[in-house]
Amino acid sequence: MVFKTIGVVGGGTMGQGISEMLAACGLDVLLVEKTAEKLDRALEQIQVSLDKQIERWALTETEKKLILAKIKKADSLEDMASCDMVIETITEDLNAKKHVFFQLNQICNPSIILASNTSTLSVTEIAAVTTNPQRVIGLHFLHPVAKVNLVEIIRAMKTSDETFEQTRRFVDELIHKKGIKVNESPGFITTRLICTLINEALHTLSEGVASAEDIDTAMKIGYDFKYGPLEMCDRFGLDAVHDALEGMFRDYGDIKYRPSFLLKKMVRAGHLGVKTGEGFFLYDKDGDRL
Repeated sequence: MVFKTIGVVGGGTMGQGISEMLAACGLDVLLVEKTAEKLDRALEQIQVSLDKQIERWALTETEKKLILAKIKKADSLEDMASCDMVIETITEDLNAKKHVFFQLNQICNPSIILASNTSTLSVTEIAAVTTNPQRVIGLHFLHPVAKVNLVEIIRAMKTSDETFEQTRRFVDELIHKKGIKVNESPGFITTRLICTLINEALHTLSEGVASAEDIDTAMKIGYDFKYGPLEMCDRFGLDAVHDALEGMFRDYGDIKYRPSFLLKKMVRAGHLGVKTGEGFFLYDKDGDRL
């Protein structure tokens, strides 16, 4: 399999990061969203990301133009038929993902790999709506995609050896990231471990052991974390962390995955982190701490 054009379904935070990273690696990207307005917004945010890199002298104007030239707008999901691989990056909603894969199964050639960027959901269940579940796999990128050189390659129950090996080569050789094989399990590795840490930090905060600032400082300085667990929660989205914990609590039945009441309360209040400008900390429109 030769990978030249990669389809990306969904232009949210992860879709933007994946599209930018793929284009920076020299691959052609076809990006699709539900509406033209959302697609334009996604491309605007990619430009903002590139401009920030230019400000830090990490990128030149010429490189920015080359990256943007690699990212094309798709008018509809039907345009994914021309891609060599499709990566789905929509919201963590099982039914919505199944609907996308049901459509992609009808649109894309049976030899084309269909990957989901899900962080918690069952790739096996997503693949079950297709007639070729052997070509479905999980590709869990971590945010920020350009900076985190890890990808969890999730093997579903019917993922073929050929699909896994082609995907592993794509990750290791074309986008130059470290791919780790994960046999499907709720939360995989990274989500399972980081959400448990975040949940314990929430319990620590709600018990009055320390302030949010001091909890995060303890982990940043003490364990060399870039962000503390509470700021991580803000950047992931409190609603996303809540849903991930709820899913693992339901599947594993272990009380350690039961979401903190504080998390539930903040989600109900609409304090979802960076996306709303307020979570455990405050953020500007570009996602920087105030």
